[in-house]
Amino acid sequence: MPYNSDSNVTTADALTLLLHNQYALGAAIEEITHWISGAGADVVADNAVVALETLDRNAAAITDAITRLRQV
Repeated sequence: MPYNSDSNVTTADALTLLLHNQYALGAAIEEITHWISGAGADVVADNAVVALETLDRNAAAITDAITRLRQV
């Protein structure tokens, strides 16, 4: 595959926007999780925490990909 700097920048920009969306969703889920936990639905809150952990792992991978794209 030939090197295309413009393509890498466009891809990195799109991934950055998706990453920002992921952070926003994570923040919203975290707020809802606190509310659910306060209402006594601890099992549901625990499941939400697992989802947040997945978002965090994926955010790290997306950040790494963005960094690699911007370095090329």
